[in-house]
Amino acid sequence: MAREFQRGHKAKISDLTAGTDLYVGVSIAGPGLTFDISCFGLDANEQLSDDRYFVFYNQPKSPEESIQQLGAQAGDSESFRVTLDRIPAGIHRLSFTASVDGDGQMSQIGPGYIRIVAGGEEVVRYSFTGSEFSTERALMIGDFYLKDVWRFAAVGQGFDGGLAALLKNFGGEVAEEEAAPKQQVPAQATGAPGFAPPPQAAAPAPSFGAPAQAPAPAAAFAAPPQPAAHQPAAPQQQPVHSAPTMVGPLTTPPAAPYGQPPHPPQQPGPPSYGQVPGRQPGYGGQVPPPAPAPAPYGQQPAYGQQPPYGQQPSYGQQPPYGQAPGQVPGQQPAAGAGLAAALQPYKEAPTGARWTPQNQQLMRVDLSMGGQAVLARQGSMVLYQGKVDFSYKGAGFAGRIVGNATGQEMQLMRCTGRGQVFLAETGAHLHAIELQGDGICVSAENVLAFDESLQHEVRRIEGHGIPGGALFTMQFQGSGTVIVKTHGVPVVLPVTPTTFADSNAIVAWSSASQVIISSQVRLRRNAYPGHSGETVNLQFRGAPGNFIVVQPYEV
Repeated sequence: MAREFQRGHKAKISDLTAGTDLYVGVSIAGPGLTFDISCFGLDANEQLSDDRYFVFYNQPKSPEESIQQLGAQAGDSESFRVTLDRIPAGIHRLSFTASVDGDGQMSQIGPGYIRIVAGGEEVVRYSFTGSEFSTERALMIGDFYLKDVWRFAAVGQGFDGGLAALLKNFGGEVAEEEAAPKQQVPAQATGAPGFAPPPQAAAPAPSFGAPAQAPAPAAAFAAPPQPAAHQPAAPQQQPVHSAPTMVGPLTTPPAAPYGQPPHPPQQPGPPSYGQVPGRQPGYGGQVPPPAPAPAPYGQQPAYGQQPPYGQQPSYGQQPPYGQAPGQVPGQQPAAGAGLAAALQPYKEAPTGARWTPQNQQLMRVDLSMGGQAVLARQGSMVLYQGKVDFSYKGAGFAGRIVGNATGQEMQLMRCTGRGQVFLAETGAHLHAIELQGDGICVSAENVLAFDESLQHEVRRIEGHGIPGGALFTMQFQGSGTVIVKTHGVPVVLPVTPTTFADSNAIVAWSSASQVIISSQVRLRRNAYPGHSGETVNLQFRGAPGNFIVVQPYEV
């Protein structure tokens, strides 16, 4: 039975099928529209460094025939044969795309899909419709990508521009002269290739063939018939390896950072806290938004940093949360657009990361990515999809003793299975913090969930007692993600010799920071009634690059 993917879903090919000789079928159609369906073989930098791996109507196969365009058959508009174990080591991604030939846009298409067939059986299908797009003229449908093993991702990303724009985006070069018309690939004189379904369906389809969806599937696997319109020419032998130029929808601005309203274009602000100018920021460093607003806590840097845990760099940009595709910011949707338009701003975020914020107060974790369980605060699940098991996670007798004595006890549940779990708690703001071998200290009260791969322990703060505060905190170390919750949008500050924070407002700090208790109580004040209420603070010290996180709220 085929697995139904949604946009952004990913899976290992080995989890779908044990075979490596795969049939990929694409179906896309619209009234009066003609489409060019292609496959780009990209290198580790997602560039078309060898134009022989641009498989399209004018070049229907790669040199070693690991990628072959088969034509329309078995109910598919276009089909390909992909032999994974024959793909050269320099090819790390196969991107299957469709572009409109001539006038038209993706919002005009009907229901379409991409499917993978192995052993004569359909193993995965990703479906899409024109309602998901607007003025885009091209579509990146799905990808095979190499990340230790071959995987498949349902992309579903619209792209302004046709086949030529896609080619330029992947670093290829479009010939300046007028493109030659498509050439029909002649059928082999010896008959159909050996892997093709039999012409008259006299015998069952071979293991890597597509399951027939019509009484008489096509007999020859040649390139599709040439249309009358001119098409872009094949890339020249020496492509131009330029930086990718993604052309987004004309009316959709780049997404604002999570937890921060959009800002007008301004000059870049000063370097992030603890960052030497010109040097790549380390853990905890935030890429500052346009001055003078500080970068929000939990925002991932856009340059020089690794993408969030378990996430591959996405194609294009999604519209900001709450804004429908094609909608101008601040403009209300057109009246009478119907129920679908009214619900569009609240649809599930489609990105394929392991941890994905749906809004400021709701976080989604995809348990099928990363291959590990998630520990979450008991009762924090608000919704889940797929087959997910929830079990009690005990701390053990010693853990309960330590937790009760230090105030850092966490009542956790263990989430396992294959599905997506949505987490939230009392409307608190949620922030996904990725650790890559480093550490962070967070009060147990501010932890919502974390990857089970992270090591966590109770850490004592140096000094004497803190009236009304805590002496201990939780320290997380390793590789994984921890979800921190705050009251309101926090502020992240660098650690300097004069950095002090209220013990009831501090949320987290880098584990390399030295923390001591600072008291402003003076004996002479004992002679006077009352006090300021700010007598005990935490002082932070550490090398440049250390940070603290403070929320606009006192516990």
